[in-house]
Amino acid sequence: MKTKIIISLLVLLIAIQFIKIDRSVPENFQDYDFLVYNQTNAEITTLLKSACYDCHSYETKYPWYSQIAPVSWYLKRHINEGREHLNFSDWKYLSEEKRAHKIDECIELIEEDEMPLFSYSLIHKEAKLSEEQKEQLVEFFKAL
Repeated sequence: MKTKIIISLLVLLIAIQFIKIDRSVPENFQDYDFLVYNQTNAEITTLLKSACYDCHSYETKYPWYSQIAPVSWYLKRHINEGREHLNFSDWKYLSEEKRAHKIDECIELIEEDEMPLFSYSLIHKEAKLSEEQKEQLVEFFKAL
């Protein structure tokens, strides 16, 4: 009985590998991006790209393990949710009011240590922000 269950689970695991996630990127224009639109300096650009852009832009860098279902499904859902809340690649499309609201949210989430997500920072060490880096980002967002 145990053998049948194990074999069934292995077959299922192999079968789900054929269900691939959508990695396509919508056509977007570079000048619509937050970094270009706000003409950020190199330091802020580096911080945002390392801590935010994987989930909050169309510049997602999919790691090797994103090829393996069901991990790929979890990552794709996470990325979709991140882009739904804030997509830096579509910044120019937002109204001034929405931009101001998104900036306020960024400040709040950074100050409350909610972003970047702890689970993301565990795997992506470059995304873990020091207190000084958090202060830099908060001051940058406040200046906008």
